[in-house]
Amino acid sequence: MIDRRHFLEAAALAGAASTLFPGALYARHVRESGGGPGVASAEITLATIQEAEQLAGLSFTDAQREQILDRLKEARVQYDVLRETPLPNHVLPSLVFNPDIGGLRPQGMAARAPISWTPPPAAGRPDTEEDLAFAGVARLSALLKARLVTSVELTELCLARLRRFDPVLKCVVSLTADRALRQARAADAELDAGHWRGPLHGIPWGAKDLLSTRGYPTTWGAKPYEHQVLDEDADVVRLLDDAGAVLVAKLTLGALAMGDVWFGGTTKTPWNTERGSSGSSAGPGSAVAAGCVPFAIGSETLGSIVSPSNRNGVTGLRPTFGRISRTGAMTLSWTMDKLGPMCRSAEDCALVFGAIHGASPSDPTSITMPFEWPPERHIQDLRVGVVDVPDYRNTEADRSIHGLLRSHGVALRPVTLPDRATGPMLQMLRAEAAAAFDDLIRSGRADELVRQDDGAWPATFRAARFIPAVEYINASRARTLLMQDMRAVFRDVDVVVVPTFGANQLAITNLTGHPSITFPNTVAAPDGQVESLTIIGDLYRDQAVLAVAAFIQSNTSFHLERPALP
Repeated sequence: MIDRRHFLEAAALAGAASTLFPGALYARHVRESGGGPGVASAEITLATIQEAEQLAGLSFTDAQREQILDRLKEARVQYDVLRETPLPNHVLPSLVFNPDIGGLRPQGMAARAPISWTPPPAAGRPDTEEDLAFAGVARLSALLKARLVTSVELTELCLARLRRFDPVLKCVVSLTADRALRQARAADAELDAGHWRGPLHGIPWGAKDLLSTRGYPTTWGAKPYEHQVLDEDADVVRLLDDAGAVLVAKLTLGALAMGDVWFGGTTKTPWNTERGSSGSSAGPGSAVAAGCVPFAIGSETLGSIVSPSNRNGVTGLRPTFGRISRTGAMTLSWTMDKLGPMCRSAEDCALVFGAIHGASPSDPTSITMPFEWPPERHIQDLRVGVVDVPDYRNTEADRSIHGLLRSHGVALRPVTLPDRATGPMLQMLRAEAAAAFDDLIRSGRADELVRQDDGAWPATFRAARFIPAVEYINASRARTLLMQDMRAVFRDVDVVVVPTFGANQLAITNLTGHPSITFPNTVAAPDGQVESLTIIGDLYRDQAVLAVAAFIQSNTSFHLERPALP
């Protein structure tokens, strides 16, 4: 059977390609020949258009429908022609998102420089293996540099805990034991020789399994990609290798970066193993909280670092859009995806961020801006805003943090976040996700995903095919207004303290690209629920966000709490 590309080429040679007839001719050809893969054989009619108008919220007359009928037939043929071009998930669109449209223009592009942090003198080796497992990056760095512990010892401890607790937590997709032990032995040799690469040298870590890692499966948490092996290391993996960190595991994510359900089950929080760990950075949140890895790299498009950080009681940094290269990471939304560290503390997040931020030639949205740690600016010099939200579950704990800041001389200013409808703008996310996984729907393999309910990806991808291009572009224009509104908010403050799920901040800041850090500020309730507070900052003010969170954690101990593991 002749395929559509050859049919259209033949039509062009016959002089028909300049008219609207190839679409109608090809549609008839498909009907008469019994159809073809991925081709809709039903003819487009005036009734088809009228029904589609209801989906788009429009109303045309019959005369108007007649005018566009042939154009829509031709458009469908062009969709088929476009689908002849392979578009793997990693291929970028020719348009990129720029959060600076809101009004901020970065001054210059600095080269990424090492941070000036050096570990304090080691206070001695932890008394127990459990204490060692729950030590953060900063303390482990001091222990490693003082040679009170070895990288091999830490690596074997993390691998052992992952093997021990994964049957309950379901937080591991694959262990990278051979790679890890090679890296750990190399790190110890360098440290024994007096060569210290920096704060992460010899520290084990876990990668959300949407980061490609050469030689290991990168499954995206989804059954159709269970055996996918990508022959590259993601930029973040490469940078952490360069920093001397030791990758011990590929950790779970909800399938295609939604929720905590993947092809191996539901990832659990160690605070209550009857509950999911939230997502989509489900494995990173669970593994860090359980003392299985000192830090992990997660990703966020719309809450995928914030929500599991809240559920698991860990500290998660979602950096400014573009500050960490996404090359080698699964794409869900080109204009919203971000990578970031999930750790035990804000200082640990700063140490990891210091190693992985910066522009990459292969990610046109990435940018290098100065970053220093420890910060030179005193907390009292920062302009701190507070969003006043009516009573909610964590009101008392949040206001206690407000009081802590005031007691240390921090003047808090009332702030109101923009009151715009973000739902229509989030159609951009749905359209981009559907494009990123277009082949999954058209091939029928979306049926292999575990979740098939109305709110799951298969239904979302299918519905997104009906989002008009005009509405996508207008959503982008409305997003520009939202970014301008946020620019106005940050004229008067450097950071804003806000309830983690309050004031619609999660949707707003993911659409505008502003950084945030989420960290626990309560002791786990009897049901295992941990609550958190979030600090958001101006674009590229990741350092200020980290500084405020680190100051709060230096005066509280919520981030040091440990779950009772089975």
